[in-house]
Amino acid sequence: MDTNEPPGLSVIIPAWNEAEFLPGTLEALDNALSQADVRAEIIVVDNASTDDTAAVAEAGGAKVVTEPERKIARVRNAGAEVASGRWLLFLDADTQVTSEHLMAVQAARSGSLAGAGVPVTLDAPLSRFYTVGMRVWNALSRRFRLAAGCFVLARADLHDAIGGFDERLYAGDEICHSRALRRAARRQGLEFRILTVPPVVSSARKVHWYAPWQHALVLLTFLLFPWAGRFRRLSWFWYRRPH
Repeated sequence: MDTNEPPGLSVIIPAWNEAEFLPGTLEALDNALSQADVRAEIIVVDNASTDDTAAVAEAGGAKVVTEPERKIARVRNAGAEVASGRWLLFLDADTQVTSEHLMAVQAARSGSLAGAGVPVTLDAPLSRFYTVGMRVWNALSRRFRLAAGCFVLARADLHDAIGGFDERLYAGDEICHSRALRRAARRQGLEFRILTVPPVVSSARKVHWYAPWQHALVLLTFLLFPWAGRFRRLSWFWYRRPH
């Protein structure tokens, strides 16, 4: 293989103050890439972090890009703008993939897919409230072909064709991205779907940070006001952390 040839896959990880979680994410990703024999570039987009996120990312072998605007859609797009891969995989900084996920990605790249998501689970025992919530999300995700933001696979040319993630949004941009990518795929005889693989594991930290009533309030807000993602104040759940 020509090592000067651009990799087929670019993994893009938005990161705001993720020095604690990023080492585990990068280590899991590196192991998965090696086991699946997938060549990829890893891009960490440092989003105005005040901790050692950038240094941790560099130590983990990632290319670091800086994006000062605190808006997740903009951060994801900033990573895509410098990516050289024909395929883009957007991961959250607290999400750990396995070789099984990457082998499924590899198979998808050689098939008729334009993009994909995967089921999601969390890395801690959950109460019934959250267990049911995760099951409902995974069922809706598969039924309506909506990728969770912690794992979004997209063909780079189609990602560009739809204008990337909608930068008018502070939250929910991955849902709009899935819908737009699905429409673009259909026009080319391709598809967007949720891959049949074990769930990817993401951090349960928000379960520990916020009470069930706060999670329910966020869900209700976005169900009653679908445009809430255009306002940072209404999207507080994704932009605040306890001290």
